[in-house]
Amino acid sequence: MTIEFLLTSLIIVASPGTGVIYTLAAGLARGRRASVVAALGCTLGIVPHLAAAILGLAALLHASALAFETVKYLGVAYLLYMAWMTWRERGALSLAREVNARSALQVTTEAVLINILNPKLSIFFLAFLPQFIDARETRPLASMLELSAVFMAMTFAIFALYGMAAAAMRDHVLSRPRILTWLRRSFAAAFVALGAKLALAEK
Repeated sequence: MTIEFLLTSLIIVASPGTGVIYTLAAGLARGRRASVVAALGCTLGIVPHLAAAILGLAALLHASALAFETVKYLGVAYLLYMAWMTWRERGALSLAREVNARSALQVTTEAVLINILNPKLSIFFLAFLPQFIDARETRPLASMLELSAVFMAMTFAIFALYGMAAAAMRDHVLSRPRILTWLRRSFAAAFVALGAKLALAEK
């Protein structure tokens, strides 16, 4: 494992995307526990993509236009659904004083689906991980698994930090309904924008 891999991974993970947006929203609406649950869900959502890259299934997704388009538009539809629910105060920014087992499951499920339904992630990992495997490596699979584990750990840590920072502002936001309304509309617009970006994505 190289410093180049760590720095590149840090930049990728810290860059705002669907997972970051969702984790921020969960932290603002439901507090610290929800932000950690959301970070965990987003991290779990990349596991199938890492597995696909390691097993070579991402190459099949890249080769099959139908498979790619199917998963992509499922992802677009889900992001638009998230935008609609957020706008109606029933999604990521639905307020809850505490996170019980049922709502924790809801947060986890939403977070996992956000990443699973993005076919670009499988293709990204297929192109990204092999760059950091030495051509002389005698156990490339073990190296891929190690890099994947580190990437997942960084994803969880960074997303949790984002969420905890948002949760720290929660009381300030909840006491100001106008700010909460503005944030809800902003998050809904962000989900729409991310859905549009995914819809325009090419293999």
